[in-house]
Amino acid sequence: MTRQEPADTPLGDDFHLYDTTLRDGAQREGITYSVADKLAVARLLDELGVGFIEGGWPGALPKDTEFFAKAAAGELQLKHAALVAFGSTRKAGAKANEDKQVRALLDSQAPVITLVAKSDLRHIERALRVDVDEACEMVRDTVSFLVAEGRRVFVDLEHFFDGYEFSPETSYRVLDAAASGGADVMVLCDTNGGQLPLGLAETVRTIKDKTGFRLGIHCQDDTSCAVANSIAAVQAGATHVQCTANGYGERAGNADLFAVTGNLVAKLGMEVLPTGRAAELTRVSHALAEIANLAPDTHQAYVGSSAFAHKAGLHASAIKVDPLLYNHIDPASVGNDMRVLVTEMAGRASLELKGRELGVDLAGQPEALTRSVRKVKLLESEGWSFEAADASLELLLHREIGSDFLDEPPFTLESYRVVMDHRADGEVVSEATVRVHVGDQRVIATAEGTGPVHALDAALREALTPHLPWLDTVELADYKVRILPGHPGTDAVTRVLVETTDGHKEWTTVGVHGNIVEASWLALCDALVHKAATVRESLVSK
Repeated sequence: MTRQEPADTPLGDDFHLYDTTLRDGAQREGITYSVADKLAVARLLDELGVGFIEGGWPGALPKDTEFFAKAAAGELQLKHAALVAFGSTRKAGAKANEDKQVRALLDSQAPVITLVAKSDLRHIERALRVDVDEACEMVRDTVSFLVAEGRRVFVDLEHFFDGYEFSPETSYRVLDAAASGGADVMVLCDTNGGQLPLGLAETVRTIKDKTGFRLGIHCQDDTSCAVANSIAAVQAGATHVQCTANGYGERAGNADLFAVTGNLVAKLGMEVLPTGRAAELTRVSHALAEIANLAPDTHQAYVGSSAFAHKAGLHASAIKVDPLLYNHIDPASVGNDMRVLVTEMAGRASLELKGRELGVDLAGQPEALTRSVRKVKLLESEGWSFEAADASLELLLHREIGSDFLDEPPFTLESYRVVMDHRADGEVVSEATVRVHVGDQRVIATAEGTGPVHALDAALREALTPHLPWLDTVELADYKVRILPGHPGTDAVTRVLVETTDGHKEWTTVGVHGNIVEASWLALCDALVHKAATVRESLVSK
């Protein structure tokens, strides 16, 4: 809790990777962090190796005050990062040492403090309602007081770029006030997120050349340029960059920590993380999304599950020769994986690569490969989709090559029936009966459920559990239904995706039919067939 400088980072204090997820990121609509959440987020960011973690605004928000109290009491042990408390300068006409908000920053025991200060003349006169002299004194007095108390101080110059365009003289005066008070870094903030990279970089370079001050950058994403603006600022001379996990933040969000870090490491060759930690970017990104109770962005740069996913056959042909021909970096360097997507656009190379990924060798079987490509394209034209259903695709490929992976199906269907019962008390219950053959036994089972698919799944489990010892560990993780385009109305064709887990891994299967129950049955059956084949294969390999 006493460290002011980032530890164990190759660039040390020469460059600051500064995270403000717990303060600025928490302003995103839909995110609410508990104190326990905030501690968990801080631990993950520290584990990744960021240099500074802004924990919140103590004294202004009770949860933030509690967070810093718990951190000071030893519940947060940081190995790499310095903890930062955020707050404002003293009030107009007061003294910093008498200001309760400034005192609360000291009471947080954070070794580093970031102060927000107005640097736009319009905000100074209309929001603060003071003149520039007083605004500068508010900055200078607060910074010098905190520095005298042994704190390292950064100053966030709010609305800097808009203010600089309107009144450069005012912006320089506020910068000078922060520097004369003893601030280490003057952070130029694109608070409204309206800047573009070339203009922003020119301003950063000009300020750097004229002042010689150490500059930082803080960008909002209202023009979708926050990451580009942050990188442009670094290239123009900024040595402190503020980001949030996954770009969380109010309105359109902030500069994404993972995209910025990926660019700094992979494109600029800057060692802003401890050695080897860049490979943790994907894992930490997804873990932080879980804490925020938000689904990870599948198309997020560097760390999204689709960041290195290839769909076009032309891409796959080149990747087959050299994966880097269509990947801008090695996905493993940021903890991600390359994937080949199989759709109606797939060619032979795509399917061969996908088969290799799934453990199905199609390289020496040209006829089987041709059949598989034709089968996939035919099914895709009928509404099937294998992009997100690897398990169903794997079964299809095994069937086409005639492998022994499917020699012993766990059951065969004789028939099933599902009925709905709307009772007098208003309760609606579904009942399903399945007739299956397991080996040489005919098994009949009936079960109820809250809906037809639930009842069908329950009846199938009732029939199979005595015969499949692993079935108790298998459960439905997700169920998605989509009405396919071009098939409106009650007779529409339905696609069902079922995600299943055994507690160790997950796999997804697909079913398509005009009847939603049959589509669900096809997906459920594939899920169990895939699991049974995997179990049998693992036993044989032992």
